This record gives sequence, C-alpha cells and structure tokens, in this order.
Amino acid sequence: MSTTDLTPLPPRPSIEQYRKQAKDLTKAFREGDSPVLERVKKYHPRARQLFDSETLSARFALADAQWVIALEHGFESWPKFAKHLEGLARQSSPVSKFESAAHAIVTGDLATLERLLRENPELIRDRSTRVHRATLLYYVGANGFENYRQKTPRNAVEVAKILLTAGAEVDALAEIYGESTTLGLVATSIHPERAGVQMALLEILLDYGAGVDGVPGARSPLIAALHNGRGQAAAFLARRGARLNLEGAAGVGRLDVVKTYFDGDGSLKSNATRAEMELGFMWACEYGRNSVVECLLENGADIGAQAGTGQTGLHWGVIGGQLDTIELLLKRGASLVTRNAYGAPPLGQALWSAVNSGAAVDYVRIIEVLLDAGAEVEPGSLTWLARADGPSAVKARIEEALRRHAAKS
Repeated sequence: MSTTDLTPLPPRPSIEQYRKQAKDLTKAFREGDSPVLERVKKYHPRARQLFDSETLSARFALADAQWVIALEHGFESWPKFAKHLEGLARQSSPVSKFESAAHAIVTGDLATLERLLRENPELIRDRSTRVHRATLLYYVGANGFENYRQKTPRNAVEVAKILLTAGAEVDALAEIYGESTTLGLVATSIHPERAGVQMALLEILLDYGAGVDGVPGARSPLIAALHNGRGQAAAFLARRGARLNLEGAAGVGRLDVVKTYFDGDGSLKSNATRAEMELGFMWACEYGRNSVVECLLENGADIGAQAGTGQTGLHWGVIGGQLDTIELLLKRGASLVTRNAYGAPPLGQALWSAVNSGAAVDYVRIIEVLLDAGAEVEPGSLTWLARADGPSAVKARIEEALRRHAAKS
C-alpha cells in the first residue's frame, strides 16, 4: 500500500459519516460507477479478483468498502481507522496530540510544537497510528508519508533541532520505502532541496548521531539520493564520510575512488560489479561527472545500456541538463534513436523536460545540439508541443528551434 497518495481527514471526522460512505461505496461499486471502480482498483489489495466480470457484484461486500476507505487514509484496517477517529474526537488523546505536533512540524509552527512537547514529553517517542508508524522526526523529511504533509518550511532546521533536543531517536526506523531513517528521507526528498535547507538538515541529523550510511544491509542514503535526482545531497554525504562503492563514487564524481575498482588492464576488481559500473555511468551522465564518464567508457561501460533505469546515459544527460556531457556522449557515438521506457529518444526526452521540468536549465540549447547532431523530429511533435502545458516563452523558443532545423533540412 502506498503511504503517500492518501486522502486527508476533515477537521472533525465522524465514524458514522464513514460508515455511511462505506455503504454508498458498496452500492456504487455494484452499479459499476466508473470513478468508484477506479478508486477500488487503486487501493484494494485484491482488486484483480474483485474485477472478474462474473463476480463484480458478488465479491465486493461492505467490509471491502470499509477496507478501501481505511487504506486510502493510510490505515491497514477498518478497526485501526475507527480507533484513530475515536482518538481524534478527544483533544487530550495521544492521537490528537501527535497529529497536532505533526501539523506544527510541516507548517513550521515552533511555538505550538514546543508547547506540545513541553506538556507531553513522551510525545517525542510516540508514533503515527498510520501504516508507516513514523515518529515526529520523520515529518522533517517531507517524504514517504501522507502526501498532503510533504512540505518543508523555511525554518525546518529549527524544527529539527527542537525535536532532537527533546530526545528524538535520530535513527529510528519506520515502514517507509521498506525501512528508512529520517536522514534517508531528507537526502532523497525534493521539498527540503527546494526550500534551500536540505544540506543544513542533513548536517544537524549527522551532528546528532545519524548514521551516514543508513540502515545496515539496506541501500545507502547516498545511493538513494543518486537514484532520486538529489545529486548535491549525495555529494554532501560523500564529503561527510559515506561509504562509496563503484556506483556511488561514479555518481558523486570521485574519479580517484572510481579508479581503485579497476585493475591496470581495465577489468573490474572482485569488490565491484558490472551492475554498479553501469548504474554509476548513468548517474555520472545525469550529474555531469565528465571525467568519470570518460573513465568508465574507457574501461568498458556500454554507452547504450539502460541498466534497468529505463534511460540511456544520453537520456540521463538530457534529464540532468548536462550540455557538456551530452556533447561528450555524442562524440563517443551515443545513439540518437534509442528509446527510453516511455518510448522517447533523447530528443523526445529533451522536449518533455523543456516543457515540464521547471528547472533552471536551457533545454532549448540542448534540443538544438541534438538536432545539429542528427536527431530527427518525430511526426506530431509540434502538435504535442502546442497542446502541452508549460511556459509559453519556452514553448515558443522550442517551436522556433524546430522550424529553423526543418528549414535547414
């Protein structure tokens, strides 16, 4: 069950209200109401069985509807959902106090958070009654829990300091992306990055004893950051002593470490794998680690591989807006026609990124470089561009670049 795409509760939720909703949901499902069917498909763990055409009505009971409602609010079962609502009805209950504190954290309400912790010192060790079982400190990470609470206030570092000073367990585990620590969530989240506080949050967590390599046996926060587009966070963790395998060293641009994983003849040593090399090549392309890109290609990295990411290195260079890396890859023979998991060649990825990324990257220049290198404009590109949402000034520049290229051809 996803713990992110959840439905928020109203200010004064009533269990009776949800019992009625469950009855209405059962009736609407049996009548084949399309939005309700999609809702059930999204949340019910046994949706495939329920949608057998011969048993559509018979197999969906009131208990199923109650389960869907519980799951879409982040609870494993209807009884746990009902117990949560019962707690919310009492302002003095642990559930009400925890929810108030979580709201104070994500909104940066320092006064309320300090008051709640002062009046209820045990609150710092409590956990959410939702399926993820997060502590309050997790809400600083803005990642992996209920989506409507995934936001980072500008004073998030002060919030974290209040929680840590009050005794928050810095490396407590929660059922988020398997098992995660707060540091891992911060390192992979876009919200603290956009708020300009990601490095400061990582710093204070490490200062209070967070493990820089996360949970033993699990994927490291550094590797997770590379996979989630948080290259600066990964590089920061490397500077703070995070363990570097070949993939991590390549992703953060540590050429000196990358070289230690190869013998003099260019073959991989026994402490590295081909998979690590290929993934490291992807991240080196995305984050513009050009000396590492060159080194890996010279030592046998496949320039056309996708390494299970759904993108080639050239696609990742486009996504990262790394013009120099793109030119390097093109000189080394990177394919302009290989498609990613979404069916787009590198030029198609560049068009999508230009319209949708919102990043401070001149994707139009990247589009021009790909066109000059021989990329072909696919039929319908201008029609797609006209219909796509995106900044009108950017779209106008793209249209001009495509028309200029067509006139040359």
